[in-house]
Amino acid sequence: MIKDFEYDVIVVGAGHAGIEAAVISAKMNCKTLLLNINIDEVAWMPCNPSIGGPAKGIVTREIDALGGIQAKIADKTMLNVRMLNTSKGIAVRALRAQIDKYEYSREMKKTLQNTVNLDLRYGIAKELIIEDKKVKGIITEMGIKYLGKSVILTTGTYLKGKIFVGPSFFESGRMGEMASNNLSDSLLKAGINLERFKTGTSARVLKRSIDFSKMEAQETAEEPLSFSYSSDGKILDKGFECFITRTNQETHKVIRDYIKFSPLYGDIKLISSKGPRYCPSIEDKVMKFNKETHQIFIEPESRNSEEYYINGLSTSLPLEAQMKMLKTISGFENVEITRPGYAVEYDFVLPNQLKYSLESKNIDGLFFAGQINGTSGYEEAAGQGLIAGINSALKIQNKSPFILSRSEAYLGILIDDIITKGVDEPYRLLTSRAEYRLLLRDDNADLRLSKYAYDLGIISKEEYERVEIIQNNLKNNIDRISKLKVSKELVNEVLEKKGSSVVLGGVKLKEILKRPEISYSDVKHLDLVKINNKRDVEQLEIFFKYEGYFKKMIEETEKLFKLETQKIPEDLDYDAIFNIAFEAREKLKKIKPETLAQAIRIPGITPSDIINLGIHLKYI
Repeated sequence: MIKDFEYDVIVVGAGHAGIEAAVISAKMNCKTLLLNINIDEVAWMPCNPSIGGPAKGIVTREIDALGGIQAKIADKTMLNVRMLNTSKGIAVRALRAQIDKYEYSREMKKTLQNTVNLDLRYGIAKELIIEDKKVKGIITEMGIKYLGKSVILTTGTYLKGKIFVGPSFFESGRMGEMASNNLSDSLLKAGINLERFKTGTSARVLKRSIDFSKMEAQETAEEPLSFSYSSDGKILDKGFECFITRTNQETHKVIRDYIKFSPLYGDIKLISSKGPRYCPSIEDKVMKFNKETHQIFIEPESRNSEEYYINGLSTSLPLEAQMKMLKTISGFENVEITRPGYAVEYDFVLPNQLKYSLESKNIDGLFFAGQINGTSGYEEAAGQGLIAGINSALKIQNKSPFILSRSEAYLGILIDDIITKGVDEPYRLLTSRAEYRLLLRDDNADLRLSKYAYDLGIISKEEYERVEIIQNNLKNNIDRISKLKVSKELVNEVLEKKGSSVVLGGVKLKEILKRPEISYSDVKHLDLVKINNKRDVEQLEIFFKYEGYFKKMIEETEKLFKLETQKIPEDLDYDAIFNIAFEAREKLKKIKPETLAQAIRIPGITPSDIINLGIHLKYI
């Protein structure tokens, strides 16, 4: 008889969340087990094979700054990369890359199998072992028992997953793989509340059947780019362009003609759960929005595959309808479908049952990360996995949890949003969710977060010293240029060339750099110490051009920090506080915020409720 296996951390699911959780806990000296249904398809991309985009690209860089691996593997395997929103403000810029999905998975598997303290194994978790409200391990479908000090569930869409193509449906976590049908029952038995969400994906089509000449090409960037701050930016080879085409009224007519066969809109409605608002199916777009046309993107999946992904055409219509619909679109007249689009419905955990460490409030040592928390997206999942992995290790080491605030990282916003506001649809990060997005930029995630990774022992002294050099250079350059005064004759020569208003007397160089039309390269000859490093120049220009905005935001974050330090006892009796509203009392009892700042952000909590709560806690 096989004896029980013992670990510090057990991670269930080797998707984007599970991988980050497992690698980071192993880096923090925890003996870690990572279980997956198919260990040949770890970090798989069942939907769009891309990393990044608005807000999401910044999350990938935050993961990198905190010692995660998504950015580095993306850099190794990208086919096409671009910086988005370059014509807009610095707060919304972000990298987005088309990824070779097969290479990405292989590189991730190689990384996992070469990580010290980490075992990657096949297994389907069937049951949690829980004693006295504390998790002790899991039992697999094969009856193998794994004991652990903590368990992190990152099950994606596998919990009672069900796939729909038209009126046909079957149990599956994603196309071609088994669902996990018993773990949900174990969670319910443990008192964890579950609900169901729906998501979906598009058909894959054969390259030789596409007429790209009828589409608009999107080339990869001509400048070197990378997600990881430690990677050298690279210029990618041509030949893996993305393309743009559009639906039309004929396309929409096919959809309406077949809508009665849709599991979402059909005569027999098979799916009642909500899908992602910001990534709707083509059926939703046509039925809910009265638009003449919808833009879609045609994107390569791999260097070694002839399949292309259709971004923006997620569907669960029957295969016949999918084929007819595609053939109405310019460039797809002779298209061949290799895999149909489909919808998938799955169980998820209501995230208001979690602490900010992503540990269950009710089951000690049980953590959740990724789509199981009601979120969507590879980047959101990976970020949660990283935080859950860090906190799982810290708990085992009897250390305080690692919690990021909304003013420090998009990861802090993500976790705060899903816990305090809850989710009524799959959650997606957006730049509009960030009050302090000017501080949470693509260019400075390492400057914001690397100190945490160093203090946690995740990154080396040498890695952190690289960040310190950038920070010291910025401080020295700011101090020097703030004092440097230049004559009106020299500076007006530059201003006249740039079409900028001239000055009437000598002026400090920093005042000239504040002007949006003036770059450091325009006035470099006026600087006594020439700055040649691109990153140093970028940080200097950003500082002076946005200095006033930064000052206001930092003042606001300092006020927020004060509220974040005002703790609320976990066992506080809200029923004993008679001067807060009934609705507020019920929400506070349900969510159990950890600080006054978190309580403020719960929908339905009024300022007077907070004042009375603060008075009761003797903070006011």
